[in-house]
Amino acid sequence: MSPESKKLFNIIILGVSFMFIFTAFQTCGNIAQTVITNLNNTDFHGSGYTSMSIIYGVFSASNLISPSVVAIVGPQLSMVVSGIFYSLYIAVFIQPATWAFYTASVFIGIAAAVLWTAQGNCLTVNSDENTIGRNSGVFWALLQSSLFFGNLYIYFAWQGKTHISESDRRTVFIALTVISLVGTVLFFLIRKQEDTKAPGEEDSANEILGDSSSAQNKMTRAVAAFKKSIKLSFTKEILLLSVTTAYTGLELTFFSGVYGTCIGAVNRFGSEEKSLIGLSGIFIGVGEILGGGIFGLLSKNNRFGRNPVVMLGIVVHFIAFYLIFFNMPNDAPIAPMEGTDDVAYMIPSKEVAILCSFLLGLGDSCFNTQLLSILGFLYSEDSAPAFAIFKFVQSICAAVAYFYSNYFLLQWQLLIMVVVGFFGTITFFTVEWEAAAALVARGSDYSSI
Repeated sequence: MSPESKKLFNIIILGVSFMFIFTAFQTCGNIAQTVITNLNNTDFHGSGYTSMSIIYGVFSASNLISPSVVAIVGPQLSMVVSGIFYSLYIAVFIQPATWAFYTASVFIGIAAAVLWTAQGNCLTVNSDENTIGRNSGVFWALLQSSLFFGNLYIYFAWQGKTHISESDRRTVFIALTVISLVGTVLFFLIRKQEDTKAPGEEDSANEILGDSSSAQNKMTRAVAAFKKSIKLSFTKEILLLSVTTAYTGLELTFFSGVYGTCIGAVNRFGSEEKSLIGLSGIFIGVGEILGGGIFGLLSKNNRFGRNPVVMLGIVVHFIAFYLIFFNMPNDAPIAPMEGTDDVAYMIPSKEVAILCSFLLGLGDSCFNTQLLSILGFLYSEDSAPAFAIFKFVQSICAAVAYFYSNYFLLQWQLLIMVVVGFFGTITFFTVEWEAAAALVARGSDYSSI
């Protein structure tokens, strides 16, 4: 196998591994609160929202140390160990215990930071400037397809069920645990890159995959990167983009955890209320993949820059929030096990609910593709610290949103996203206009962004 074929093979294995792990984890996150409210076990007092708040809170803090862990252990082993913790978190639902649930939430927060840092390293090692776009696209497509499979299973397995029994719960979570473990084992198939450089050159692949003798040197570089991240955090561009990033954290929480719970709590959906959670996840995935694919393909031929895509994203999300406000009962996010019989401003419609799922996914892809694009453009020399800040801010806001989801009615959750989304769009426009002006001043073509 040629070196180029081996690198592409590694990218595909990386994507397939993540697809398996996140098929399990995202499905788990989507149904966790619904499953918990259906538990008959009075000894269990956990909350899916609180768990996710812990995960994202620990995840954000762990982004500060994950580069050091990956530099010393190596990305492959880092991903394997992280995958095991993801599997353990899912396995907790087979026989839930409050202490195990929250303990696993802490460990998976740490594991998530290490996993995503290692993924970035692995993607970089197996790409060059000519293949990074293609490889990122392949990885993105495989990762986002994870939204289909688990939710498709939930849709058919829970068809016609208004209550999730102990047997139903165990069957689903044993299957999800096995799927996650399969993805973890697949990481072992990733092949280490051989040294193809001249003897005097530094081998970045071997640097990342790791020689134990240079661990101290790697730690020094990790500390330097941490200091650079702190310095970068206070630049004008990062501060402005942090508002946009904060919005992506809030809406990530809403579409990945809260909205599915809302759908599952509406009794007027009848016997399909629980299976609709799975269908909602599928259509979020359709929106994500469609948006990511279209904007990825159009990025090289887009002469108007990133602002129109972000404008489309916020308009699509505002339409979704408006429809959700009219369609969903106000107490749906915090409804008890019996669900809610309340009506908002229209009789709850399954079709409108699923349309909103698609719009949430499409809008999310608009924001995330353009944020990743502008960060990579502005900080091509300091990409690691810039993306670490992006993940840090996003996960902090996701944690805050999961926390208040325990208490806030739907209207207040939607209002918070509308306000932060409005200002996040303005701050993104500001940074994009300044980037365009700087390009024009240098005599470059704006369409080349």
